[in-house]
Formats: sequence, structure tokens, C-alpha cells
Amino acid sequence: MNIKFKKLNKTIVKCKKCPRLTKFIKKISSEKRKQNFNEKYWGKPVTGFGDLNAKILIIGLAPAAHGGTRTGRAFTGDKSGDFLFKSLHAVKISNQNFSKNLKDGLKLNSTFITNILKCVPPGDKPMNSELIMCSNYFIKEIDYLKNLKVIVALGKVAFDNCLKIYKKKFKINIKFDFKHGKKYLLPDGKSLMACYHPSPRNVNTKVVTSKMVNQLFRRVKKIAKL
Repeated sequence: MNIKFKKLNKTIVKCKKCPRLTKFIKKISSEKRKQNFNEKYWGKPVTGFGDLNAKILIIGLAPAAHGGTRTGRAFTGDKSGDFLFKSLHAVKISNQNFSKNLKDGLKLNSTFITNILKCVPPGDKPMNSELIMCSNYFIKEIDYLKNLKVIVALGKVAFDNCLKIYKKKFKINIKFDFKHGKKYLLPDGKSLMACYHPSPRNVNTKVVTSKMVNQLFRRVKKIAKL
């Protein structure tokens, strides 16, 4: 890991700038979920991970309460992550079709995964002040990924908040509608791709399917020239 990312990740893990989120993470990590009662929860903000030379960035809104907050890695140890990594493995972005914990041997091909918000918010609903506070970490991740070509936003909330951050830096006049598979060109030359979130609800109701996500990531690889 390069020095910039190492320093950034240390800062993220130690961050306690949002008291409400710090308190909520502590509560989750002490009370735990029944099936994970004997596990030690990560219980801290969750950093991004993956290939630092990535051409693809996959973003969610925030870590899951009993996924990333428990395991210490985004989209790891929850059903959304299970679905996502089956697709990433199918299109050869991931070396394996699962993401269970920090020591499971997972490697990503020219891809980095992170959340805009590094801590899980109560009810999955962050306050605007928390998003603003945390956005600086996300901006630095984008800046440090020097080869980045495509940002894939998992879910409308991640998509909208990614745009909010970009609008602080650039003047954006066109309307960005969230629709699965829709691609937009950002002012810095990167592409933003909308992807329905692989939540259990979306998967169970067939709003999103493996075929849809696999096809989307094959397109993303072509855009990134992988």
C-alpha cells in the first residue's frame, strides 16, 4: 500500500468526528447479532480496499451494520456482498466468488471498493452533516486512484451523493437520472455508471438479477479497457 493511502486509512479508522455514528457503531458492536454473538466486531469506520492502480471504483453508501461494521471490509459478510462478489468473480474482477473476512484471500483486478460514508448510520439514514464530514475521505480516495476511469454506484443514494460531491468541485448542468446501466460522463473525464443495489429486497423481488449485474460489469470493463 502506498504512503498516501496508508495515512488516509489510519485517519479513517481513528475518525470520531460524528458522535452519533461513533455511538451507534459501539452499540452494534457490543450488542451484536444473535448468529454473530461469539465474534469480535471490527467496530470502527471501514476503509476502502482493492487495487490501488484501479481503473474501476465501486461505491456504496455506507457499511452494513453486521457486514462491514462486523468484518472491517466493505460489502463483506452480508447478503449484498455475497451477491456482488458472485458477479465480480463471474466477470473476472474478483479472484473468488465470496467475501467473508479480512483474511479470506480476496484480490480485485484493477478495482477498488469503498463507501461514501465510512460508518453505518442508524436506520441506514445518514444526516447531511455526516455525509459532508465524511466526503473529504471519499474525495481523497478518488484523487489517489490515479488510473481511475469508471465509478459504479450501487444504489440511488450512493449515486446521488457521489454527484453532490462532484457538484462541489465542478459545474454540472445536465440532469443525472438514476437508471440501471445508465452511463454519464463526469467533468473530470471519468464515467459514472448507475447500478441497482444488490440488497436482499432488490434481489428477492427481481429488481436486480445476476444477469443484469454481470452484463453491467462486462460493459464497465470495456469502458475501462480491461
